[in-house]
Amino acid sequence: MTGTQLAATFGLAAVSIQMLSALIAISRCAKRAAPMPPRAGAPAVSIVRPLCGIDPFGRETLASTFELDYPAYEILFCLADGDDPVAPIVRRLMEAHPHIPSRLLIGDDRPSSNPKLNNVVKGWKAAAHQWIVIADSNVLMPADYIQRLTARWRANTGIVCAPPIGAAPGSFAAEIECAFLNTYQARWQYAGEAFGLGFAQGKTMLWRRSILEAGGGIEALGAEIAEDAAATKLIHEAGLSAHLVDAPFEQPLGPRKWGEVWARQVRWARLRRATFPLYFAPELLTSGLFAFIAAFWGASELGLDPWAAVALAAIAWYGSEAALAWAAGWRLSLWSVPAWMARDLALPWLWTQAWASNNFVWRGNAMTVAEDDAGVAAGR
Repeated sequence: MTGTQLAATFGLAAVSIQMLSALIAISRCAKRAAPMPPRAGAPAVSIVRPLCGIDPFGRETLASTFELDYPAYEILFCLADGDDPVAPIVRRLMEAHPHIPSRLLIGDDRPSSNPKLNNVVKGWKAAAHQWIVIADSNVLMPADYIQRLTARWRANTGIVCAPPIGAAPGSFAAEIECAFLNTYQARWQYAGEAFGLGFAQGKTMLWRRSILEAGGGIEALGAEIAEDAAATKLIHEAGLSAHLVDAPFEQPLGPRKWGEVWARQVRWARLRRATFPLYFAPELLTSGLFAFIAAFWGASELGLDPWAAVALAAIAWYGSEAALAWAAGWRLSLWSVPAWMARDLALPWLWTQAWASNNFVWRGNAMTVAEDDAGVAAGR
């Protein structure tokens, strides 16, 4: 096979896979006509929300926890430091909703090297119910949040998760974060699940207590530097699967600086590389940049002008993302295409940075994905 034939084949394959993955995500993420009502006999649920600082739209996302259309649930807010500025906000929300069982738990337990997991442990142990949702503080919960999670539970389910969907960006950097979160990462997660490659996502996790307890309890999620990676491996060892919710939930972003967005993407990339290196390695080829280069190089094999081939590939590539965003009701604006292009230009460098170092900073905590160092930090 000649170089131009190889380029044409790769370009066609890349664009076809892009479009197929978008169609799969559309089938799962299309906007709902109406909220899902709770089913008769719905089990009681505990919601554990770890807190640290005040996020943009923090009051709105935390208040949404009290506005769920579900007959029986409790809320357990978790803080490592009682002087955290988010504590007064939570206390006011609890006072304003006395009819919803809720508690603010404070304590700095450290069973692992993962600060978020350490914060969650006390909430898990205090939970009164067998069904437990662990949800980050910046998830905006719709009224049917619990119903949509429980509706995805199957006989072979070990965990139900929801990827974050970026919303309400307040800067172009935040638009780029939407480009990473929505029509890239979420799209690939739904495509992977469709082909039996479901992974847990730490933003929202629905557990049945007995499943995690059988795997060693909440502390077992400290076996990896990322609790969602540990959750994925734990349920796979039990012969169960990770499933994704239909129509995932928004994370309002507000204004972001490019440095913040980049640091977050590098952190996630290093975590993926460290915990699932064989799955991470092909991520290099998911950038539209390589598809467009291949289209230009292999255009003669298709009887096209090189720039016409690039234009057609770009229309198919970003058109499929636009179709997904429109069908799902996700962020779609005049800035979306420039943001998608900026993301695709950044992806090869992001992939390189993931392999270049083991270190990252999360909410002021210096951490590492190096197995030996992480184990020492966790006391293992």
